[in-house]
Amino acid sequence: MTRTVLESKTKTVVIGFDEPFCVIGERINPTGRKKLAAELEAGDFSTVEKDALEQVACGAMVLDVNSGAVFTNRMAADSRYADNNFVEPPLMKELVARIQAITDVPLCIDSSVPGALEAGLATCEGRPLLNSVTGEEERLELVLPLVKKYNVPVVAISNDDTGISPDPDVRFAVAKKIVERAADFGIPAHDIVVDPLVMPVGAMASAGQQVFALVRRLRDELGVNTTCGASNVSFGLPNRHGVNAAFLPMAIGAGMTSAIMNPVRSVEMEAIRAANLLMNHDANGGEWIRFSRILDAVKEGASFPEACAAQAAAGGRGRRRARA
Repeated sequence: MTRTVLESKTKTVVIGFDEPFCVIGERINPTGRKKLAAELEAGDFSTVEKDALEQVACGAMVLDVNSGAVFTNRMAADSRYADNNFVEPPLMKELVARIQAITDVPLCIDSSVPGALEAGLATCEGRPLLNSVTGEEERLELVLPLVKKYNVPVVAISNDDTGISPDPDVRFAVAKKIVERAADFGIPAHDIVVDPLVMPVGAMASAGQQVFALVRRLRDELGVNTTCGASNVSFGLPNRHGVNAAFLPMAIGAGMTSAIMNPVRSVEMEAIRAANLLMNHDANGGEWIRFSRILDAVKEGASFPEACAAQAAAGGRGRRRARA
C-alpha cells in the first residue's frame, strides 16, 4: 500500500490508504487574515504560536505553514516589501523555527515562492510535506529539483498552464503528468500527494461527485495519496461546517487520505473520527472513545479547543508513531 512518510524531529506521521485520515491544520496562513498579517509585520508571533498549539490539541497531525503575508506599512517605506520573493523567505524561516520550538508534529511548507519553500526546507527538522507543485512547466522545473534535493514528499495540484479545468478527466491527466515528471527526477509516486481540486458545490452541482470519482481514479490508477482544501466544497453556502462534515467522510470512503482544513471545528473533527472508526482505521475504537470524552466536556460548557487541550494533558495525544 502507498505510504507517504512525514517526520518532525521526534514524530512520524504516515499518510496512507490503510492509515487514519491525516488532518493538516490550515490556520497558520496570513492570506485573508489581516490581523495576523499585521502581527507578523510587527514581529509578533503570538497568534501563530497559539494557533499551532490549539490545532495540535484539536487533532492536527501536520501543520501547514504559509508565509504569504503582505507587509503594507513596510511596503510604504521600502519598495522591496512589495515583492513576495523578498518578504517570504525570511518570514518562512522564522515561522518554521518558532513552530518547531513549541510543537512536535511534522510541518507542511506552503508558499508560491520557491525561495520561501527552500528556506522552510532548510530550517525544518525531519521530513516535511512541500506545498506545492502544479502541472505548469515553470513550476515543475522550479519545485521538483527542491523535492529531490531535500528528499521530501510534495502536494501536486491538478492545474497547469491552461488553468483549472472543470473537466475531471483533464485534472486527472494533469496529475498523471506531474507523477510522470516527478519520476524523471527520481521522485517516487508514494511521495506525491495529489490535490484533485475540490470545486464549490454551490457553483457546480456535480463537484462532490467529481472529486469522489477523481480520488478513486488517483488511488486505483496512479496509486497516490490525495489531499484537498476541504472547505472549498462549501464556499458561498450557509452552514458551511455541516456541508464540510458530510463531505469529509464521503471523500474518505472514496479513498482520500488527507485534507488541509481547520481542526478547531468539532463538527468536522467528529465526522473524521467517526469515518476512521467505520473504515477500521481506529484500533478498538480507542480514538473514538477518547474523542467522545472531549464532546462530553463540550456539552458541559468547555470550548472545543479547551476540552481537547485538557484531554491531551490528561491522557496523551492519541495515535502517533515515535521515531526510532
